[in-house]
Amino acid sequence: MAQIVVSGDTSGSITLSAPAVAGSTVLTLPAVSGTVITTATGQTLTSPIISGTPSGVGVLTSGTAVASTSGTSIDFTGIPSWAKRITVMLNGVSTNGTSIIQVQLGDSGGIENTGYLGSNGQFVAAIVSNTTTGFGIGTSSGSTGGFNGALYISLLNSASNIWVCTGNIGDSTNNLIQFVAGSKSLSATLDRIRLTTVNGTDTFDAGSINIMYE
Repeated sequence: MAQIVVSGDTSGSITLSAPAVAGSTVLTLPAVSGTVITTATGQTLTSPIISGTPSGVGVLTSGTAVASTSGTSIDFTGIPSWAKRITVMLNGVSTNGTSIIQVQLGDSGGIENTGYLGSNGQFVAAIVSNTTTGFGIGTSSGSTGGFNGALYISLLNSASNIWVCTGNIGDSTNNLIQFVAGSKSLSATLDRIRLTTVNGTDTFDAGSINIMYE
């Protein structure tokens, strides 16, 4: 008689031992719940019902790219509660003004525009500035040239909703490297990201933006 042994380790491996007498065995692999293995003699192994929210471990989920060609802000909402790191990607992004482009975090209460810590600047003449309303990208806007690169926003402490941000953005027109590093404690679980400017009135006029979370 065939024996089926399911190991108890985290790898989830299954070992099938051959029967003493030769015969045919049929393996059936259905959906998440129900019969997983059926033998020729009618023996079955039934899987448990899997429920709950996936942990997202090891899974990269990409959002939908948004054209940054109009508007004063661009929001990405519906970020799941299990996300621990968010990558904000920019391609040729610019605005029609001189206000610094910044990334803001938010939760069910909306976007938060105070309490950000950190600095941002560019690798030219040691120019550095502090932005408290968001994670500022460099010290100048992309009004004369597109910004290209990525920012990485990671969960430091889930109990107090503390997130940290770091990233480098290339300004291809002005031959500059813009950089940012900082932290922000949210009032609740993060579920949205906004890209806007410090003055809130300059409008995006080129490029595209997307996020990826895991």
